[in-house]
Amino acid sequence: MAQYARRGVHGQTVEAIARRILTGEIPAGATLNIVALQEEFDVSLTALREALKVLSAKGIVDARQKRGTFVRPRADWNLLDGDVIRWQFAEGPDERLLEKLHEVRAIIEPAAARLAASRATEDDVAALDRALTEMSEADGDPAAAVAADLAFHRALLAATHNELLERMEVVMETGLAERDRLVHGGAAHDDPVPSHRAVVDALRERNESAAETAMRELLDKAVRDVEKARGRRGSQ
Repeated sequence: MAQYARRGVHGQTVEAIARRILTGEIPAGATLNIVALQEEFDVSLTALREALKVLSAKGIVDARQKRGTFVRPRADWNLLDGDVIRWQFAEGPDERLLEKLHEVRAIIEPAAARLAASRATEDDVAALDRALTEMSEADGDPAAAVAADLAFHRALLAATHNELLERMEVVMETGLAERDRLVHGGAAHDDPVPSHRAVVDALRERNESAAETAMRELLDKAVRDVEKARGRRGSQ
């Protein structure tokens, strides 16, 4: 997975082109006008090519002799890449993507909680407890609330001791952060600590069924929270 510096001219160029492609402004199959892009962004040809290499590594663009650099079909894009997910939220909350995120979480996290209940170590539970403490102390601070929620779900995946599941944080983290910003960035919202604590309590008791059930209930609450946030946005 290609990494790049988000700041500076390079990062700005990567993101600007990526957003145009992901929003459909530059459609799949379109050939990029390299000269025009170079002039628009006022960058060297080498810098532009380096930016396009990032998008190529994510399956978004490709280059062929005589055809030039073109946008690949959406089916070829690495939609599980954290940057690709983040770029889709660039213009604000994407409700369809949030729904897809919830479907992914509903498949993965209850099963992960069940597995963690049988494998979590004392250190794993301690990490979850720390996230709960941070969550309870984040009242009124949206950024802190988002960070605490991400820390909790990251720690839960780590508690499965399955390296493939742990890597799912790359898939969920950006979308989960955007979902949290939508929920925590508005008016008062329900206390998230009790629903998260129920998961930790079940893990501590090594109760696999209870852990899975608690996580499903947490996710159900997450859906309700998003619906409330949408209602607030619609009334503004």
